[in-house]
Amino acid sequence: MGHIPDSQLVLHTDGSIYHLRLFPEQIADNIILVGDPNRVQTISKYFDTIEVRVANREIITHTGSYKGKRLTVLSTGMGTDNIDIVVNELDALANINLKTREIHPVHKSLNLIRLGTSGALQADIPVGNSFVVSEYAMGLDGLLHFYANSAEVIEKDLTDAFVKHMDWSQLLPGPYAVKASAKLLKKLGDGFYHGVTATSPGFYGPQGRALRLGLADKEMNRKIESFSFDGHRISNFEMESSALYGLSRMLGHEALTICAIIANRVTEKFAGDYHNDITKMVKITLERLVE
Repeated sequence: MGHIPDSQLVLHTDGSIYHLRLFPEQIADNIILVGDPNRVQTISKYFDTIEVRVANREIITHTGSYKGKRLTVLSTGMGTDNIDIVVNELDALANINLKTREIHPVHKSLNLIRLGTSGALQADIPVGNSFVVSEYAMGLDGLLHFYANSAEVIEKDLTDAFVKHMDWSQLLPGPYAVKASAKLLKKLGDGFYHGVTATSPGFYGPQGRALRLGLADKEMNRKIESFSFDGHRISNFEMESSALYGLSRMLGHEALTICAIIANRVTEKFAGDYHNDITKMVKITLERLVE
């Protein structure tokens, strides 16, 4: 690909990337992603220095250093649609010359670590002081199917087994499973619960919650809970990891999600105050990143 047109690579008049409002030099190679914009400061307050503070819409970015290691923490907002924006624009900052609109000849790989909250889908995963690292993400959102060659990063056997077990409706987006970065899993995942994280395109109906609207498949969560393939089971629900894993693999980046468990959909327990859990997860991750 040569010159990328203005309507494809959208920039502000100052030359910054459109949604993130950032320049290439403002991001580190190690980037912590959080959904909640307020959580950016929860992490960056531990930095020794902060050199960049940028805010645009729900996307807030702080770049600084922790124990001599340059880090970025950035809020994505909720959902795989936001992850589509964030990952593509971070990749553009790393691998496209924004002035000439041409791809750099040498590829740069970023480490993208999502720290979030989640609801467990197994009764033996407790609420509170409990963390799940996603070995795989099972996308229920369909986003990756919009991209060419997505089959190259999708775990076909795991995906097919899930579709068969669920008796998946053809009216819904096709599921897809993607594996986490082995490098980041080894560096950051020790001592946590490991599992397959189901990424949902919504919080209510797509996660089996019913308020005033009924569910198309009332047994969905029960079927998800009982799924097992080659020793892997669905451990938790959230709304971002499938797109993060899929896009990162396709673009040549490393990605991993770690979630604090603040609810259990089987036991119906919910953590009232989970801020101490978030703090613990953040501190563990920061220390492991600088090791």
